[in-house]
Amino acid sequence: MKIAHLDFPHGLFLAPMAGVTDLPFRAICKKYGAEGVFTEMISSRALCYHDKKTAELAVIAETERPCFLQLFGSDAKCMADAALLALAFKPDAIDINAGCPAPKIVKSGDGSALMKSPTLCGELVAAVKSAVSVPVTVKIRAGIDAEHINAVDVALECEKNGADCVYVHGRTREQLYSGSSDPTVIAAVKAALKIPVVANGDVTDAASATALLEKTGADGVMVARGAMGNPW
Repeated sequence: MKIAHLDFPHGLFLAPMAGVTDLPFRAICKKYGAEGVFTEMISSRALCYHDKKTAELAVIAETERPCFLQLFGSDAKCMADAALLALAFKPDAIDINAGCPAPKIVKSGDGSALMKSPTLCGELVAAVKSAVSVPVTVKIRAGIDAEHINAVDVALECEKNGADCVYVHGRTREQLYSGSSDPTVIAAVKAALKIPVVANGDVTDAASATALLEKTGADGVMVARGAMGNPW
């Protein structure tokens, strides 16, 4: 599969995970087959304030490319400014976090809280897209809760505003990491979009990865917690 000009032979990605996907971990996963890796989520506000610890999270090694730098935030101008600053680290693409369910992130209106407003998601994509020349992607969830499954609406807004790829976790924000990921939501997003769609959720081995691809028709698959502890 391709994301803009970036080529991923098998569409196999390591998901961004706070406190997990630092540079050494990404390097290990890259060595054992991950075709695309992501930095830990980086605060757009902190990057604009030139926070040193935040900058450390953004360092990318040549050996781990292509590497996506993931930003979180809910202010379009701040996200655009941060994306522009992020180019100093030479990321291969910028990813927008619209999926993190952590309470402290959601409370600030960031992460999966963005799922409440497809329009805002589109505005963030448009702002970042206008600020950088690298591909722009978005990671989303199924929705806020079981009564508000709106991944298709959010994904369509992202696509309309220039997103080059969408990664869909089949759980809602309310589920956090409990219960099961719903592949039918991912399949619906894939059916609605023209850009690549990557499936995420409950991938722990080759069999579950293959099954998720078959159920969703997605262009690629993303491994998250299944890589922790034993990434090889």
